[in-house]
Amino acid sequence: MLASLGLILLCQLIGEAVARGLGLPLPGPVLGLLLLLVLLLVRDRFKWLALGPLDNNGVETASEGLLAHLSLLFVPAGVGVVQKLDLLASHGIAIILVLAFSVVVTLLATVLTFRLVSRLLKQQDVR
Repeated sequence: MLASLGLILLCQLIGEAVARGLGLPLPGPVLGLLLLLVLLLVRDRFKWLALGPLDNNGVETASEGLLAHLSLLFVPAGVGVVQKLDLLASHGIAIILVLAFSVVVTLLATVLTFRLVSRLLKQQDVR
């Protein structure tokens, strides 16, 4: 499991290095996840590449362990919120209004996208 976790972190490190080195407007961990996805797809296609951490669902087991304890990653954010309670008190109404507005805009964008896609799919079905 340690080697699998090391592979996940190595992919993240490579993604971060590529993103910063090339000045890409994409977060390094996203590139790292794409690299990990490519590695897993290649492993599934060519069974002879399933060596070390890629063997016996090692990466999958390590990632399930990480996901099981994902809530621990929110502890630093919670500590940050508690440390900035004075800012929340002074700007709380504005923060709540911005959050509510962004939720409404997100929901409207989602609904409009869904309706557009459903209309396009219906038009394809008619043809």
